[in-house]
Amino acid sequence: MEKPSLTLALSKGRLLAPSIAFLKKLGLAGPGLSEESRRLTFDWPEKGLRLFLVRATDVPTYVEYGAADMGIVGKDLLLEQAPDVYEPVDLRYGFCKVVLAQPLHPGKQTNGGAKLRVATKYPNITERYFSEQGIPIEIVKLYGSIELAPLVGLAEQIVDLSSTGETLRAHHLEVVEEIVHCSARLIVNRASLKLKHPLIQKMIDRIKKGAGRPGENQTAGAKIKRGRPSDP
Repeated sequence: MEKPSLTLALSKGRLLAPSIAFLKKLGLAGPGLSEESRRLTFDWPEKGLRLFLVRATDVPTYVEYGAADMGIVGKDLLLEQAPDVYEPVDLRYGFCKVVLAQPLHPGKQTNGGAKLRVATKYPNITERYFSEQGIPIEIVKLYGSIELAPLVGLAEQIVDLSSTGETLRAHHLEVVEEIVHCSARLIVNRASLKLKHPLIQKMIDRIKKGAGRPGENQTAGAKIKRGRPSDP
């Protein structure tokens, strides 16, 4: 059997369903690919494509180190991790925001008036944002349930991902500022771009056409410095 020519790493989690729908729309998804499937790899030689599912935070690593030629991942993770990858297409779905939030009725600081304590799973984005504001902070790195931190006195504020804001409101938190708007992005391994240029470019053109026209939400990275400039 002929081996697939290109490999694509797909994010599990919130981007999985819209990514599957997008790939199906372009005719790039073969049989068996669904949110319910327990499979991690999908080979479609007739399409010249191998697809595998990994944690969203791992997609940039798989692409940067060449285990995948391409990947689909949220802009929030690209800003946080600053991987050395080519980012040719804003896919214009999976819109969300990295926001600074705090309790509706904030109390006194939990650390005796020292540095402001901010809980987040985005320490690099948070550090850059507050550095630009000239505000010294203490970052508390968490991996989940960030909105709980102010409620139990772990931090005064949080930096987290939000789409509708419902989770924040449910925990009596309010948005102080929208730090950056994000969406799903196509990323490409730099070596693959050179070694498989005709195939990669054809795929980029196909995906770019499928992504449609830029929308009003195409503003990612407008308020904070990028960890690494995007390629033209």
